[in-house]
Order: sequence, then C-alpha cells, then structure tokens
Amino acid sequence: MTARRVVVVGYGMAGARLAEEVRRRDKTGERVALTVVGAEPHAAYNRVLLSAVVAGTMSPESVRLQDADWAEKHDVDLRLGVRVTAVDRAARTVALSDGSTVDYDALVLATGSTAWVPPTEGLRTEDGSLAEGVACFRDLDDCAAILARAKPGAPVAVLGGGLLGLEAARGLAGRGALVTVVHPVGHLMERQLDPGAGAVLATTLTELGIEFRLNRVAARYVPGDGLKLDDGSHIPADLVVVSAGVRAETSLAEAMGLECDRGVLVDDSLRTSDPRVHAIGDCANHPGTVSGLVQPAWEQAEVLADLLTGTAPAARYRGTPVVTRLKARGVDLAALGEVHAELSDAGAEVLCLQDPVRGRYAKLVLREDRVTGAILLGVPDAAATVTQLYDAKTPAPSDRLALLLGRALPASGAPAHSPADLPASAVVCRCNTVSKGQLVKAWRGGACSVADLAATTRATTGCGGCAEAVRGIADWLAAAD
Repeated sequence: MTARRVVVVGYGMAGARLAEEVRRRDKTGERVALTVVGAEPHAAYNRVLLSAVVAGTMSPESVRLQDADWAEKHDVDLRLGVRVTAVDRAARTVALSDGSTVDYDALVLATGSTAWVPPTEGLRTEDGSLAEGVACFRDLDDCAAILARAKPGAPVAVLGGGLLGLEAARGLAGRGALVTVVHPVGHLMERQLDPGAGAVLATTLTELGIEFRLNRVAARYVPGDGLKLDDGSHIPADLVVVSAGVRAETSLAEAMGLECDRGVLVDDSLRTSDPRVHAIGDCANHPGTVSGLVQPAWEQAEVLADLLTGTAPAARYRGTPVVTRLKARGVDLAALGEVHAELSDAGAEVLCLQDPVRGRYAKLVLREDRVTGAILLGVPDAAATVTQLYDAKTPAPSDRLALLLGRALPASGAPAHSPADLPASAVVCRCNTVSKGQLVKAWRGGACSVADLAATTRATTGCGGCAEAVRGIADWLAAAD
C-alpha cells in the first residue's frame, strides 16, 4: 500500500498536534507520509504559556511541545525555518523558500494568526518594521525582545486589555516593571466579561501594581519617551507591548484562491473550498468555535487525524464549547458560554454576586435548569463545580447561591468537585480534552504519578490550570489502590 502524502503548513500548536495525532493512529507511516513545514526555526512550543516565560516562572525550553528528535523518531519530514512561497493546486505541489518542492495528496493549512498592530503614529518605521522599544506579544522571539527591555522599575505600556494583554501585564508587573494598560473599551476583556466583572478584575489587578487607562487610544509613540493618548495625556514608556488582537493568517489561502472570511472557511470535515485542502486552528473559520484559543485547534487536530489516516471516516468537528481562563498569577478567572446574558433575556435565569472588596464576582446563566454561561472571578471552588455542570450539561443544584459560592452539594453529599464525585466523562484538562475516565485508565495502565499522567494523557501540559485537579485525582486513585 502506498502511503498518502500529507503536507502540513505550520508547526505551531495546531500543526504539531496534528502531526502527533496522525502518528498516534499511524505509528509506522504506512498510511500517511507526513511532511511538516514550519517558518520559525524553533521546535513547536506552547503559546499558552508565553505569559509564564515573560513572568519568569518558566523557561523557553520548558514550554516546548516536542523534543528536538521527535520528528526523526516518528518518521516525520520536518522542515524548520522554511516558508511556503506558492501552492499549485492543479499539480498538487508546494514550493518552499529554500527552492525545494513537496508533492501532496492532502494539504493542511495550520498557519495560525498574526498580531494586529494598531495604526498609531510612531509604532512602525517607514519600512513597516516595529519601532525601537515596541514589541508584540505573540511568539518566543517577542518574549526575548520584551525581557531585554523590561527592567525592574522601568515604565512599560501595554496596548490592549484583552486576555493576552493582561497576561503580559501581570507577568511584567511581577518582574517589577511599572505597567500601564491602555484599552479602548470601558472595561477589560469585553469579549469574555460583562462590565461588572471587568471592573472587579481591574480593581484586583490594580492592587497587584498595574495601572489602567480605559476608553483611551494611543495617538502617538515617541521612542525613548512614551505614548501620547487621544485625550492629550502622556504615559512614559521604555517599552510598549502591543497586544491589541490577532488576525487569522490567510495570505497563503487567499493566494491559492480559497474562500476566506476572517479565516479560511471550513466545513465539519475541516475541508476548505478545495476538498483536498484542509485548515485547522487560528487560521480556520468554522461556525462552531471561537478563534484564538487552543482547545478548538486540538479537537480539530484529532478529527482531521481520524480522517487523514482513515481511522474514523465518519469523524466530524461540530464545534467546541469554550472556557476561557486568565493565566495571571494571583488571579483566578474563568468565563464560559453566555457571559453577556441579562436579567431581561427571555428564557434565561441570571444570577450575579459582586464583592469587589474581596475581588470576587460570580455570574451564572441557566436555561432549562442547565448552566449555559458563567463568569467566575475569585471563586475557584465555584469555578470547578460550574465548569463540570457546563461540560456535562447536567441539571444544576436548586440552591443557586450555594452554587455561586462553591458550596453546592450533589446527591452523594460529597463536594461537587471531589474526584470521587466526578463522572468519568467530566473534562479535567480542557486544553487537551482529557476526561477523568482517561486519567483513571492511564493510571490503571501504569501511569501512577502526576508526571506519568501528564506524559500519557497531556493533562497539565496546556495552560496548567488543571494541575491541582489532576493531582487530586492522582491522590484519590493512590488512596483507593
């Protein structure tokens, strides 16, 4: 049997995960001859953990997704530091920047997204490059540029009060930098939070040393001086970190003539308008998910690996219910589902608890007794229980206030987030879609430590937010043995 030639363009989190999933199903390469092209010179790494690199709690080496020899060991033709210059869809060939070409039977675009730099005067030079003292926050090279200038006591401005901007700001503040966040909206993380939650989050982060200029736009940047805002005020800045959003990287897809609209349009088989070309991750636009998060990309990689190897021809991607977590030291925040529902919304039961003095905000949205949305800031016990209910789509406890406070009890009488009480289908690690049942199976297969469970299932290797839950399950299993 001749192996099908599959070429993956992009060696970021989506492309690397797809390669792993293909080889998990086709260990010998008998079905799929796999080539992966990566523009960066590095091995694949976990972008979710870049804020920890900026904060100094993790090294660049510790966020690698694969060992340097992974591709060689798994019979993958990995081309690093090489870009795709053209694709001939009729001949099914890919031209690379090193002058070589690669033939394909199926092509996968995993080109990710790029940082968007607002058109603020002075942020870019005449040739389009970033000005001195300006850095984006998107990759490992960006982290190196940021850390080279972010000295303790030095003023730093962060453009963008979204998820990544706040993670960068918290990491820099933790290093002693004097951080000011400039955000054009009236509250932080407006995609994931309502105004009340955004206000409490701003108060919490202010207590950690971060200042905010909300409803303000940077009008001009002067290297070595700082930012002039649209209200005429001035922010000193030795460094400006741009984290104002991302855009799907579709330039190659557009040059190929594929249909694009804020991403490469894909169906449930992750096929583009050319059925021999697929797209996954940030560059793909599927109606059932939100871009910019890792969990959808990795679920897409599993479905596409099933299809490319023929392991499960009926596999389809139906979308991903997303839970967003802010990975900032000292802040416990989760947002999921219908975060912007109001009391007046028909058919919705909306409860809200505000405790800004203690940095707590809890909002719960239910429809037909099921959790359909929540914002949980400073209430980690409630976050564990509510997320479990959201994933399982099971009826919520009748005592809603107890649920908001993390004190709701199921019929068993044990805490709802106890390992013993969790159903086997409960998702423990959202980044890698690892359930309690998979962890139990891995344990019984010989993975009898947290480190072994991580190596076997990948739990804890994403954002790391599930580490305590995995440790609790490991302790429960050890006590039961």
